[in-house]
Amino acid sequence: MKNYLLLLIAIFSFNFSNAQVAVDTTGTLGDSYNRWTIDVYAGQAKGIKPYADGFYSSDPTKSFGGFEVNSFGAAARYMLSPKFGFKLDLNYDKFTNQSGSGSLPFETYQYRLGFQGVVNAVRLFGLEESLGRFGLLLHGGLQVARMHSDVVNKDELNGGLIVGFSPQFRISNSISVIADISLLNNFRQHLNWDGSYANSSENLSGQMIVTTLGLSYSFGREKIHGDWAIIQDKKDKEINELNNRIGEIETLMNDTDKDGVPDYLDVENNSLAGVAVDTKGRMVDKNNNGVPDELEKYVDSSIINNNSNNVALSKNMIEQLINEGYIAAYFDKAVSQPNSASTDNIGFVLNYLRNNPSASVEISGYADEVGNSAKNEKLAANRAENVKAILVKAGINPSRLNAKGAGIDNSVDKDSEYARRLVRKAVFKITN
Repeated sequence: MKNYLLLLIAIFSFNFSNAQVAVDTTGTLGDSYNRWTIDVYAGQAKGIKPYADGFYSSDPTKSFGGFEVNSFGAAARYMLSPKFGFKLDLNYDKFTNQSGSGSLPFETYQYRLGFQGVVNAVRLFGLEESLGRFGLLLHGGLQVARMHSDVVNKDELNGGLIVGFSPQFRISNSISVIADISLLNNFRQHLNWDGSYANSSENLSGQMIVTTLGLSYSFGREKIHGDWAIIQDKKDKEINELNNRIGEIETLMNDTDKDGVPDYLDVENNSLAGVAVDTKGRMVDKNNNGVPDELEKYVDSSIINNNSNNVALSKNMIEQLINEGYIAAYFDKAVSQPNSASTDNIGFVLNYLRNNPSASVEISGYADEVGNSAKNEKLAANRAENVKAILVKAGINPSRLNAKGAGIDNSVDKDSEYARRLVRKAVFKITN
């Protein structure tokens, strides 16, 4: 008998495995969670009523009437949605008197086939986060059974309703331990559970309770068991995508250097406050001498006025701009050569060195914190060396230039690409 049951379980498993492949290849049902589940289980099936006089299944001397493994089964479940689905189950139950119960001896058995609706109660009530690996399924539907009695040597076809609940605990990505308690009520049962004919008052009625424990395996394209998959509502997904787009627009509209040009259009996002810029955020330098026109006018007016205090003040202001990082070279991601937007700033330092032959400059290179730390340290040093090489090729004596890697600048949010652009740089410091 057991071999016959195992054969049926294998056939059902094979058929539903093929069905899963067919569903997945169409792609029409979605891939966000695994919809198919196979359960195997064993436990106790106990007939409640009817019994003939002198027959009963429980042992009054034991807790809950005693327990014996006399029911085996398998089920295939398909979830139409994360909350609702249906299952088909096949079971074998054998009823005998328990040893020591005092009942007259009897032996009957039945095969049951059930078709039931299933509700994932955890998802239905929104308890996924609070329950974690625990789960709960509710189920109910119709069942038919073929019962055999050795007492009257007769087979009978019974049918009725079944309801139950199944607590679960997930032990791996695809497998969970599943328990089940089900109550069956037959509306067509002429035999007692002991195999004799029921009397007229209990004819066409029968009740039994089944308690089982087994394993549930969920299969499909996803790694996680379908009952625990993270499901995102379509409306929530659309709202999140919309929020992400709004966030991207807000980021694009940031104006780091407050020059009135959004960062996504600003090719020189470190312009000096109060200095006029063009539509691309570049400080206006019509004569292309590396000094913003407004700053140059201030310096020129100081020279024209021949006021030594003003000249000294202008020089100090230029040195302050350089030393405090307002004048810097910037780099693209994982690149050691400065980008084209940094040409003016390097030219600014070049003009200062030409006009101040006794001055020297220390160049410090930086990298952002994304990626391998050792590689970023080396990249920072290479950036400083490459800026030094540009100034040397422009005619500055190498002895006046000291290049060094200053390492990783982690002062900005590493998840913001626009913020990381500000720390991929080389800064200058005047030394005399």
